[in-house]
Amino acid sequence: QVQLVESGGGLVQPGGSLRLSCAASRSIFSIYGMGWYRQAPGKQRELVAGISSTAVTMYVDSVKGRFTISRDNAKKTVYLQMNILKSEDTAVYYCNRWPLRGDSWGQGTQVTVSS
Repeated sequence: QVQLVESGGGLVQPGGSLRLSCAASRSIFSIYGMGWYRQAPGKQRELVAGISSTAVTMYVDSVKGRFTISRDNAKKTVYLQMNILKSEDTAVYYCNRWPLRGDSWGQGTQVTVSS
């Protein structure tokens, strides 16, 4: 089973940017679609963006034009570039397989957007 480690979160002001990384532990990473998910306090976990094994991407409407998902199969890493961040983007961000998720979730990385 692929192990995933998220990093890159932090505290940022509204309008700022962050780049999240998700590193995989297996060489078969390239065959999986991958997604970024987030969970804000008191809310359900939701999909933010997905990227297929062939690099086709999708985004929820709330982040379109602001977030970009990408992958580097040689580095076994998926990224989420987040621009023009808003307070409502505050959440713990997780990566997992997409659209069919693996059984386990990692620790996630906290993103806090506040002035």
